[in-house]
Amino acid sequence: MTDENFRAQILQGIPKEMPQTKIYPKNANRAPKRKDILTLDEKKLAIRNALRYFPPDWHEILGKEFAQELNTLGRIYMYRFKPDYPLHARPIKDYPAKTVEAASIMLMIQNNLDPKVAQHPEELITYGGNGAVFQNWAQYLLTMQYLANMTNKQTLHIYSGHPMGLFPSSKEAPRVVVTNGMMIPNYSKQDDWEKYNALGVTQYGQMTAGSYMYIGPQGIVHGTTITVLNAFRKVLQKGESAKGKIFLTSGLGGMSGAQPKAGNIAGCITICAEANKIAAQKRYQQAWVDELLDDLDKLVQRTRKAIQQQEVVSLAYIGNIVDVWERFYQENIFIHLGSDQTSLHNPWSGGYYPAGLSFEESNNLMRSNPEAFRQKVQASLRRQVEAINRHTSKGTYFFDYGNAFLLEASRAGAEIMAENGQEFRYPSYVQDILGPLCFDYGFGPFRWVCTSGDPKDLQLTDDLALQILEEISTNAPSEIQQQIQDNIKWIREASSNKLVVGSQARILYADAEGRAKIAMAFNAAINSGEISAPVVLGRDHHDVGGTDSPYRETSNIYDGSKFTADMAIHNVIGDSFRGATWVSIHNGGGVGWGEVINGGFGLVLDGSDNAARPLKNMLFYDVNNGISRRSWARNKEALFAIKREMARTPELKVTLPNLVEDNIINDLFNY
Repeated sequence: MTDENFRAQILQGIPKEMPQTKIYPKNANRAPKRKDILTLDEKKLAIRNALRYFPPDWHEILGKEFAQELNTLGRIYMYRFKPDYPLHARPIKDYPAKTVEAASIMLMIQNNLDPKVAQHPEELITYGGNGAVFQNWAQYLLTMQYLANMTNKQTLHIYSGHPMGLFPSSKEAPRVVVTNGMMIPNYSKQDDWEKYNALGVTQYGQMTAGSYMYIGPQGIVHGTTITVLNAFRKVLQKGESAKGKIFLTSGLGGMSGAQPKAGNIAGCITICAEANKIAAQKRYQQAWVDELLDDLDKLVQRTRKAIQQQEVVSLAYIGNIVDVWERFYQENIFIHLGSDQTSLHNPWSGGYYPAGLSFEESNNLMRSNPEAFRQKVQASLRRQVEAINRHTSKGTYFFDYGNAFLLEASRAGAEIMAENGQEFRYPSYVQDILGPLCFDYGFGPFRWVCTSGDPKDLQLTDDLALQILEEISTNAPSEIQQQIQDNIKWIREASSNKLVVGSQARILYADAEGRAKIAMAFNAAINSGEISAPVVLGRDHHDVGGTDSPYRETSNIYDGSKFTADMAIHNVIGDSFRGATWVSIHNGGGVGWGEVINGGFGLVLDGSDNAARPLKNMLFYDVNNGISRRSWARNKEALFAIKREMARTPELKVTLPNLVEDNIINDLFNY
């Protein structure tokens, strides 16, 4: 397809003539069939809602088609309207747009839907089994058309995938405001998502799927690498290597596909089970996993060899993780680190596949008999926890990876609670690792995308980021030297680790100082022509201040406020008037619908003074909003970080807690 045809299709939005029906691609990784949850009247309403996008003389044909999709798939995706052009991040110059900001957002949307990046691209789902960019293809077509026509005095407002429209604003306002799943609290249970998503009135945007900031598995490789490195530091003797030592986990779909690559970087044996053969093969073809095995006996043999030869290798087992935990215990194979990254925020719709059923049998059962499937999942979780408990009694360090594993296991009646009956037996990785070591100090997943699509630009940004980090490290306090050195190693080796899937993107854990200085260096390089096109800045929502999630991002908040969501709401509002190009706020993320509120942003650097002005204020607030909340919760690392920041930023004034001695509190109740 020529560039002109591509531009013409973007500009027309909903086509003037009804396109031909589409044949579903044979090798596509199809999304699971959703629960048949609507009443007859609600199904009629869902079809009526879907037909709003199209002229009345199409309604009879499309109504029948949409009814078939709804009855067979549980959703209306409007496959007929998927565009004919390939979906991937093109160089920014290829997009028809009146502003560089709009073109950048178009690029990011298409990257989220690139089949190399997205988990279920035909259903507009980027990762996590249900993390959607849009609910249907009509929303995609209209959004791209709006962006193509947007001026720098308009803002596009998007309601759970639906582009409500362009509204007059100002040059300083965000170009796009995105909300996903903003339900009334009493209507935020799992079945509420099933119902209202089927009606076409809300969606689960996950985190970076519905905010157009996903960059493929690389987006979590770095955080996983840091987590695995520090987990090994907790269990190994000083100076002892991770070579030949096992990290056992599961999930190779969306973000979980980063685990084998992270394990290789951390220098261990990674064994990752995946029930979906297509997902495992995809990661193998992308060189994110070294070897594929589908026989448990052969996995045992290969693992013994890797231990004996002290290998650094990643093994994907096409099968069920429960079988691996149980078999390794029988074989007396010691596991140093254990975790799980299946999508247990979505346990009943393909996020977790139970032991004892094949992948195909599970997909059929979850649709034909949801209650029987639920029972199978919960029985499997009980088995998995029982096996994990056996291993941890021998010294395995197991941690929850923020995917709601502990939460769903507890709901299934597994032996997962601590002796006090209030807390889980195993920590969240945020409680033990990322919270105190990174988030409390302000370090989190800063990321950028080179809109030229040129690997040379990405290499230049890597070099600039490395230079900035090395400069910062010379005067950084000892408390954050390890974090800086881990990131220096990461960015120095990023190119050789072949992390790019889709857009020319990079992720790096940095604090507010690092983010602002790196961004300023990028903007200057764009201005001088060294970098050939604009750079999009963003971050994972899984960050210092972007997300309120009591079982993950804020699980190391102990003042009782971890069940509040003020921080995430302030974050997205504060970023919006400090210069963000687009902002997003979502209900639901990696731990599930109704369990978290999370926000994100995008910021386009075009080399101009206008781009440079908001950099420091916006990036500064985005991080320090989170540190200040964490310091008020009495987290000692955050107290150190916010006091340090106030000392060098006189305009910052944060309310600090007065700490009370334990004996004073305890004496109050000694009666």
